Amino acid sequence: MTDASSTRAGPRFLLVRLGSLGDVIHAIPAAAALRAFAPGAQIDWLVDPRYAGVVQMVRGVDRAIPVDPRGAKGTLLATLRALRATRYDAAFDVQGLIKSAALTRLAGARRTFGLPRRHLRERLAGFFYTDTPDLGDAVHVVHKALAMVAAVGAVPGAPAFPLELPPSPPAVQVVQRHPGGFALLNPGGAWPNKQWPAERLGDLARHIRAAHGLPSVVLWGPGEEERAALVVAASQGAAELSPPTRIADLFALSKAARVVVSGDTGPLHIAGAVGAPLVAIFGPTIAERNGPWLSADVVVARTERCVCLYQRQCRRGAPCIEEIGVDEVAAAVSARLSRAGG
Repeated sequence: MTDASSTRAGPRFLLVRLGSLGDVIHAIPAAAALRAFAPGAQIDWLVDPRYAGVVQMVRGVDRAIPVDPRGAKGTLLATLRALRATRYDAAFDVQGLIKSAALTRLAGARRTFGLPRRHLRERLAGFFYTDTPDLGDAVHVVHKALAMVAAVGAVPGAPAFPLELPPSPPAVQVVQRHPGGFALLNPGGAWPNKQWPAERLGDLARHIRAAHGLPSVVLWGPGEEERAALVVAASQGAAELSPPTRIADLFALSKAARVVVSGDTGPLHIAGAVGAPLVAIFGPTIAERNGPWLSADVVVARTERCVCLYQRQCRRGAPCIEEIGVDEVAAAVSARLSRAGG
């Protein structure tokens, strides 16, 4: 974190969105809207250290300030002292949790903006705000964040993702191997009930090859190697494992893909941020709130049957996402490729 003296001459804004990865992606348009509204402003972002690298890729954000509320007390206090010394004009909690709301208020901004109580995930967070602007008819978290920064004059237009993508050797490797294009499949997900069965993704890869002539590349992260290998095995040669990737590589890989198929997890939202055509498979979360924001993208969901919305474990023993068949997702892929002209 740099000294507060290295600031711009305009108003000073602080965004607070600590995590998760997908949620950090969803907050980028709010930062872009603030920058478009106030080109001379100082715009800082308080973020979980794991995702500071993502925020550093966003053009127009001056500082990604890492903070771990569960970390060393001395480090947290030093960060808060530096925040208060910056004397922000406005701080925006676009997360809506008690911990994010408390950090936003403790930053000492002249005004502390937060979500209205009916939009909060944790209602007690509302006690920390000085302002809770009307969000109108916003449903998606991207549009809620845009509506919040509109309270200081930013224009809540179409979501923008001004990203500076670093070089990605894994993406170059995949593109060189598949110059005719490829589908990117993501079998992972932080919650078990967000994961579509790996064998079905393998079957989907076979369909994509047969119907569209595209090989599939299967993403994997730490602890996901076995699940990704199951997809490849079920594909009968239609899919291969991606090279090892960092979070930054996911942006370039997604941008190069002809279509991305994923559940509701970070890589899906990264792909949306770079404009990749999406087919999203949803179970215990609501796509209208957390899913793709472009009308051309396709969502396959069983949310209306879910009895454990926004819960990490299924209470029925058989997650509703498992009711979605391969044929349904294959049809969605065909529809999305058609809309993309491929």
